[in-house]
Amino acid sequence: MIKGRSTLEGTSRFAARSPAAAAHFREAIGAKLSSIGLGTYLGDEDPATDAGYEKCVAAALERGINVFDSAINYRGQRSERAIGRALARAIDGGRVQRDEIFVSTKGGYLPHDSEDPRDPRRYILETFVESGVAPKAEIARGGHCLSPAYLEDQIERSRANLGLETIDLYYLHNVETQRGSVDAAAFRKRLAAAAKVLEAAARRGRIAAWGLATWDGLRVPPEHPEHVSIQEVVDIAKEAAGAGHHFSAVQLPFNLAMAQAVAYPSQDSGGQRLPALAAAARAGLATFGSASLLQGRLAGDLPEEIEQTFPEASTGGQRALQFSRSAPGMTVSLVGVSTPAHAADNFALSAVPPAPPERVLGLFS
Repeated sequence: MIKGRSTLEGTSRFAARSPAAAAHFREAIGAKLSSIGLGTYLGDEDPATDAGYEKCVAAALERGINVFDSAINYRGQRSERAIGRALARAIDGGRVQRDEIFVSTKGGYLPHDSEDPRDPRRYILETFVESGVAPKAEIARGGHCLSPAYLEDQIERSRANLGLETIDLYYLHNVETQRGSVDAAAFRKRLAAAAKVLEAAARRGRIAAWGLATWDGLRVPPEHPEHVSIQEVVDIAKEAAGAGHHFSAVQLPFNLAMAQAVAYPSQDSGGQRLPALAAAARAGLATFGSASLLQGRLAGDLPEEIEQTFPEASTGGQRALQFSRSAPGMTVSLVGVSTPAHAADNFALSAVPPAPPERVLGLFS
């Protein structure tokens, strides 16, 4: 395994020699992070897509992008492995050092292994359920688990897939799946038990920080059955590890078609109802935006108003990405690209500074 983790010194070194604009980098979670990151959700479970992602990792590093995001269930564990191979190749070749890059992944869903000869259902049943690693009573909606033994197993599998001694940021994946399956008290108990596992993993150097990667949970109001409260998770983290806890980030979708994180007050914070981005910032959390191009649907022609708002961007994909990464409170906008051509278009935006946040907010005036 590759030793080390991202550091402020290392990522600052990366930023200093990068061809990207200086404002493209933001300090968060003890590192300088590129405002654009590579996501690895999309694509078939095949070697061709693996190779595409590996080429896109190399393209990202060349363009000044040092944030790489995955999840163990993406493409049957192949996305983590593709990132691991590409980063190992870049490090072995002297193009980058381990402390210059930031890698995040997620655990929660029961993943199959596309490289295992067993049927996916059989693999999951034998590996996680029948073994007792994922207790049946704690599996929500047939495929999601946060039990301590299961999370410990998933962290170790992700470390092996990525080939990294320390994962920079480990997310609990779509915890609202659990929230919608049990009552509030049971959900809090499961989340508290998960926080203890993550804090222990941080103390042992398996992970450096942890967070929540959500879809609906942070964007829906407290009255919604799948609502997840940022403040409650902060409280749980403090109960698990005190003021020095490692709960550091949230991830949620944010794009031109899904702008609730900046426009809709969904989180109770300090006696106010705030949008998720503002609430996360108030809590001192970094925010990572997913689905920045809505799986490519925002990469084409966009309304004239968007073109006028972001004239510094030259394509539809770049304008959509500029909207996402320029929102107040956004740390990194993730974009899933598995072909060098798409990578070249999207990552070229790194040479352009993010737009003033007022331009994003002006679209909602």
